[in-house]
Amino acid sequence: MTDLASADYFSDGDLAQSPFDYFDRLRSRNPVFREPNYGVLMVTGYNEVVEAFKNSEALSSVNAIGGPFPPLPFEPEGDDITEQIEAHRHLFPIAEHMVVMDPPDHTRARSLLGRLLTPKRLKENEEYLWSLSDRVLDEFFDDEQCEFLGQYAKPFATLAIIDLLGVPEEDREEFRYALGAAERSGIPVGALDHRTVAVNPLEYLDDRFAGYLADRRREPRGDILSGLAAATYPDGTTPELLEVVRPATFLFAAGQETVTKLLSSALRVLCERPEYQKMLREDRSLVKPFMEESLRFDSPTKVDFRLAKKTTTIGDVEVPAGTVVMLSLAAANRDPQKFGDPHEFRLDRKNAHDHIAFGRGLHTCAGAPLARIEGHVTLNKLLDRMSDIRLSDSAHGPEGDRKFAYEPTFLLRGLSELHIEYTRNP
Repeated sequence: MTDLASADYFSDGDLAQSPFDYFDRLRSRNPVFREPNYGVLMVTGYNEVVEAFKNSEALSSVNAIGGPFPPLPFEPEGDDITEQIEAHRHLFPIAEHMVVMDPPDHTRARSLLGRLLTPKRLKENEEYLWSLSDRVLDEFFDDEQCEFLGQYAKPFATLAIIDLLGVPEEDREEFRYALGAAERSGIPVGALDHRTVAVNPLEYLDDRFAGYLADRRREPRGDILSGLAAATYPDGTTPELLEVVRPATFLFAAGQETVTKLLSSALRVLCERPEYQKMLREDRSLVKPFMEESLRFDSPTKVDFRLAKKTTTIGDVEVPAGTVVMLSLAAANRDPQKFGDPHEFRLDRKNAHDHIAFGRGLHTCAGAPLARIEGHVTLNKLLDRMSDIRLSDSAHGPEGDRKFAYEPTFLLRGLSELHIEYTRNP
């Protein structure tokens, strides 16, 4: 059993694989608990996490990705460190991206995404996804087995958002290859010798989309990229090119990660609970609640971070300015005060949709509607085309002694691999 006095959530490999007992023990002590290694205030209660997400007046998102890493680039002084944060903002990881911005910059950046994520565009994208799912499945379907993340989830998520953002058809395979989602696309390695992909995929995406949007500003073509290039802020001013590029590219990168993890988590449950396969085939209206319970049960993002810019409170705990706060979405989604039998996957859960897998408040995930559509399409297609979907005993061990590996990160939760077998439907 993990010792709360010495456990290091941020480096303990066992906690990365299975964090839920640890979160339960934290919550039982106090849903707002200061861990001993870095002084991070860990918030694990549902009500307290929601409260903190909504408190953007006192809690800054400047450290949303890194949490306590690297350490603060200044020594906090006083009960309001807003000016210190702004003076040092450029020193925080990915400071140029929307996820770590505060209002008014965050408001302006998010408004540009609003020009893209319209109901009309999402509907058009959904129509494309039905055929895309078949195309990706066809690449391995006759084998009656696959490694689901590499052969389906990653390519599907990548190509889905490539379409949403309007990447030209002739460039889509290059994106798939460059972003590591083209294991079976057949592109020769030498085909991309002319273009070196950045170690950081965000840099690659920034470069490619900057080129597209600069071209569309010079010569509008009436396509999706031209609409994005022409986007203005709510006050009518025209953003700099990179101010348009970065919300789109972060949506791209984050969307790929989230959807891949969501799909693999949902499919693992479907394999382990064959009765759900039967129920969902017979009543497709159950696909939606199944997806929501999957999001609650195994949230793709385990934790998010905030930095207290003003002295405030969370729950009954005072939070001094300068405190690094960890908001655990995964723990909140298994809080027994909110969800009965929280460690059980229950398709009949009445309040599953109350989960906060996509966050709350100003930084609620902008790509959540897209992720839900991708999950809906994928589950329906798998049920249409496969029967007896099951885990591979050779890869994951026999029933009753299954073994799975999760990515060794404190931030995200997702399987490293998911090997399945199935029978093709006629």
